[in-house]
Amino acid sequence: MISLRQVEKSYRRGAEIVWALRGIDLEIEAGEFTAVIGPSGAGKTTLLHILGCLDLPSGGELHFDGVQVDKMRDAELVALRRQKIGFIFQQFYLIPGLSVLDNIALPLLFSKKKPPEGRIEELARMVGLGERMHHVPAQLSGGEMQRTAIARALVNNPEVILADEPTGNLDSANSEKIFAILQELHHSGLTVIMITHNQELANRANRMIRIKDGIIEV
Repeated sequence: MISLRQVEKSYRRGAEIVWALRGIDLEIEAGEFTAVIGPSGAGKTTLLHILGCLDLPSGGELHFDGVQVDKMRDAELVALRRQKIGFIFQQFYLIPGLSVLDNIALPLLFSKKKPPEGRIEELARMVGLGERMHHVPAQLSGGEMQRTAIARALVNNPEVILADEPTGNLDSANSEKIFAILQELHHSGLTVIMITHNQELANRANRMIRIKDGIIEV
């Protein structure tokens, strides 16, 4: 489903060129649960941003469902992300003044789609927030905020879920709950790609990729 061919990504810091990714060849098949693990600064988040079409490579090719993404226009990239990819971030990025239900529904404002009757409530219950759906983020635990973010990532019925350190700010009990939800999404047919520092969780994914210094370790 997602293919990277000799992908490179560089950034300029003053007069210096920094290479975040170097010569990445990677195939992610539909329905895989893949964990990407490596030390800080290894290029994990850069890789996730390229897989999610949030950033484009400096060199090489990126293909999504057989279409070469790095040749797309900005409007086409926005449509691809909106229709096919759901993002989960370590920092949650919830709107403080909005309820759980309104935070889940937020992406629909940009897609101008009207969900089926009861869809938002169904997502809240699916992630275990049936009794908390009218609460605002300040009234939620860290695990509940992350579950809200997961439901928000699902509201547009994506094919791929990209999770950047989804358990990084959580204790072990809440980390288990979040990982269990990601496993359920995988079992339902979604492709799940998770960045993590947690070796134990990475071992439980169907596939683990190690990255160091911008290179995938074989």
